[in-house]
Amino acid sequence: MPDNGHQQRSADEVLDIVDERDRVVGQARRADALARRLRHRCVFILVRDPDGRVFVHRRTAEKLVFPSRHDVFVGGVVGAGESYDEAALREAEEELGVSGLPAPRPLFRFLYDTPEHTWWSAVYEVSCALPVDPQAEEVAWHAFLTEDEVAERLDTWEWVPDGLEAYRRLLAWRAGAA
Repeated sequence: MPDNGHQQRSADEVLDIVDERDRVVGQARRADALARRLRHRCVFILVRDPDGRVFVHRRTAEKLVFPSRHDVFVGGVVGAGESYDEAALREAEEELGVSGLPAPRPLFRFLYDTPEHTWWSAVYEVSCALPVDPQAEEVAWHAFLTEDEVAERLDTWEWVPDGLEAYRRLLAWRAGAA
């Protein structure tokens, strides 16, 4: 059964609104930011297990944005006054259902900008040796997959578009950093 209280709290969360250079210019409720296409901040955390496999999940049907889609990242919005680093650790622990996770390592940032959505995106990576117990309100299914298994599914599963964009940028970033 969906947790409508969780969904309402999520919609009422206050976010910093930022400009094209990621400078705070105001604040708004999450629901208003989404409805009015106000640029805000998000974090994307690629989670690996000790064997190097990637945590992949399908979002619940009740999610405000991109319901029932697959994602290779955990993450979410950065709250008002919260840093990207703070949000990355908070979101990773919340979505994985763990505590004591090491601080996610920041990799790069990019502006996700489509006709429907716009947000500054910070991409992180973290290793999780803890047993995961994902939030039922956030995650409908999950597994740790090899990068080859992820690659095999990129064209066949429905993915969250911002996560897919972040993953493609991550692959390109790694190729350039190698």
